Amino acid sequence: HYGVPRIHFGVGTGELLGLMGQAGADIVGVDWRVPLNVAAERVGPGKGLQGNLDPAVLFAPTKVVETKAREVLHAAQALGTSGHIFNLGHGVMPSMDPDALSRLVAFVHEASAR
Repeated sequence: HYGVPRIHFGVGTGELLGLMGQAGADIVGVDWRVPLNVAAERVGPGKGLQGNLDPAVLFAPTKVVETKAREVLHAAQALGTSGHIFNLGHGVMPSMDPDALSRLVAFVHEASAR
């Protein structure tokens, strides 16, 4: 462990989140198919969550991306869990515009600082 936080992530593992929470990681990754409040219930107390913006949203106009990102941030804040790492609910698609990712990161930093 060496003092380094451990993240357990899997795609399509919504029904396994309880077991993932028991597997010893500090943070459990959540894909976009499971709402964060449901994920928190399944994972159990004392674990942070990572995720869970649908990566396909990044193909939408900037305002839509910001709205969806804000929804994830608000859902995480409402949980009062042991922390949340904003992330996509899966990987970056090869055809994704890198500028869309940059805009998302800037938005999340700005929105999280409030």
